[in-house]
Amino acid sequence: MSFGKMNRVADIVEVRTEKDDEGFSTTVEHVLASIHVYREGRHGSERWANLAAFSEATDLFRFRVISDLTVTTEHFIVLDGERFNIISVEDVKGRGMYIEVLAKKVVSSIG
Repeated sequence: MSFGKMNRVADIVEVRTEKDDEGFSTTVEHVLASIHVYREGRHGSERWANLAAFSEATDLFRFRVISDLTVTTEHFIVLDGERFNIISVEDVKGRGMYIEVLAKKVVSSIG
C-alpha cells in the first residue's frame, strides 16, 4: 500500500460516558487519532466476493498501524462527515505495518 493511495484523512473516534459535577451522564466523542486512509466501497470485485461472511460491511479501510493505539470494534471511523461502525480489524499479512478494517456506514433513521 503506497502512501499515495492513502489520500483521505479520517478520525478514529471513541464514545465515552462521562459524569459532570452534578452527577449527570453525557456521551462524549473523543478523537483518538487523525490518520490517512485508503477507502474502498463495496462492489462486485473478487475481493468482496471472498468477504461474503461480512455481508453487512459497506466499506473497507486500510491505514498504517498507530503506535500506542489498538483499534477495536468499539471505535468508529469518521470520514468526510460520514460515520462508520467498525465490524472487524485485521493486521494485513501479520506484519504489524498496516491495518485493514471492514466497516458499516451508519445511516441516520431521522430525515
